[in-house]
Amino acid sequence: MSQEYQLTFTDYLAIIRRRALLMIATFGAIFVVATAIALLIPPVYQSTGTIMVESQQIPNDLVQATVTSFADERIEIIKQRVMTRENLLRIIEKYQLFKEDRASYTPSELIDEMRLRIGLELVNANVQGARKGATIAFKVSFEHRRPELAHRVANELVTLFLDENAKVRTERATQTTEFLTQEADKLKVELETLENQVANYKQEHGSALPENMTISMNVMQRLESELREVDRDYKSSQEELRFLDIELASAKAGIGVTQGAVTALSPAQDLQRSKAELERLSSIYTESHPDIRALKRKIAALEKAAPAVAGGQAANSAGDLMVAKVEAKIAAAKSHVASLGAQQSSIRTKLAQLEGQLLKAPQVERGLSTLMRDHQNAEKKYDEIRAKQMTAQVSENLEGDKKAERFSMLEPPLLPDKPIKPNRKKMIAMGFALAVAGAGGLAFMLESLHGTVRGADALEAIIRRRPMAIIPYITIDSEVDERKRLIKRILIGIAVAIPVALLLVHLLVIPLDILALKIMVRLN
Repeated sequence: MSQEYQLTFTDYLAIIRRRALLMIATFGAIFVVATAIALLIPPVYQSTGTIMVESQQIPNDLVQATVTSFADERIEIIKQRVMTRENLLRIIEKYQLFKEDRASYTPSELIDEMRLRIGLELVNANVQGARKGATIAFKVSFEHRRPELAHRVANELVTLFLDENAKVRTERATQTTEFLTQEADKLKVELETLENQVANYKQEHGSALPENMTISMNVMQRLESELREVDRDYKSSQEELRFLDIELASAKAGIGVTQGAVTALSPAQDLQRSKAELERLSSIYTESHPDIRALKRKIAALEKAAPAVAGGQAANSAGDLMVAKVEAKIAAAKSHVASLGAQQSSIRTKLAQLEGQLLKAPQVERGLSTLMRDHQNAEKKYDEIRAKQMTAQVSENLEGDKKAERFSMLEPPLLPDKPIKPNRKKMIAMGFALAVAGAGGLAFMLESLHGTVRGADALEAIIRRRPMAIIPYITIDSEVDERKRLIKRILIGIAVAIPVALLLVHLLVIPLDILALKIMVRLN
């Protein structure tokens, strides 16, 4: 047949009449199979629990929580921790899930199937002043053929989500507090070390420190003044010593020596006069005054010399007594001079030390500034860590008292009373549409393969000429009788096949009354 010929409506009706029985049989077979599939697929029940994300009860301006991530991010993290292999295997064993499939499924396949049946749906809201699309709640669901198992497993999953959230927040707050406590302890040790270094440095360079410069200058002035006094006493003692040498030489020569027109005193008189002078000076100066110390040494020397002079007075002459007295004075004067010289050396040594320390003052100040800067930085860090530690401790208490952002049960999972799938009505409707399409497609495919010439128009398209006459199809009585017998056989076969099929289902599969009840339940 030429492709130029287009089928008309009459041709389509003719095809339908010609293939009516085949189309009806094809439609019935497809529709019955689709209906059987829709009715025999086991139902799946879903139990769902809703968890609300409650905001922090205490304002963030007063107390800042340690967990600051967004709720959807935290929910995803908790989901990964809940749906671990260990947890899912424990749930499968606890509720004996997939009992009929364990022989053919590996543990990994069971876990994958379990994860496919767990649902997590976020509930978002656009709240003014909050993050766009902020999560305010989420739903946790589980699907199973048995409604009671779906309910129990959903309850288990909701409990895991609530417990895991509390565990994660508490662990985060505790870990934060522990970390800050460890850092604070480290900084405290560092700060104490720096404090010891500063103290040792100040002790080592006490006089050269900036705050001690005034004291050092005053000490230098006092030492210089004391040195001048000692120098004066030293010169006076040396003059006295030279005079005593002259007096000694005169005494040995037997010549009386006077001092300033006054006859030299005896040792006893000189001792008495020295004690009286000591009492007078003690009322004016301290014990460390050079004059006081010089008189004490002189008195000690005179007291040592007095017994020797008194013991030999009877046997010696007056000249020997005078020589002994002068020698005693010379010894006392030499001792005094030696003492003053030692004082001069000591004072000069101290002055030299002070001058050296003052020269080192700039370097000492620089070193002290470096230590103090390190100490201040360490102290600042320590104060900051301590402040953060206290904040973390308050946040940990906030988590412990459940005042921070938390998950709360808004709607617990309920025992499902109807399945969520399959949608049997939709499946039957789709089966009906598929049966119609299959019957029509099969009929038209057979017609296209048969190559029938349909009427004069089709013949004209083939031979390119119009037929001179058209002879209609004449149906004879035998053909009509044969068609009636065929229809009768088909109807009898259908009438016999339906009861036989129902009887076989009743005897071999399920009683018909129970089947009818299940069909009514599944069709609601």
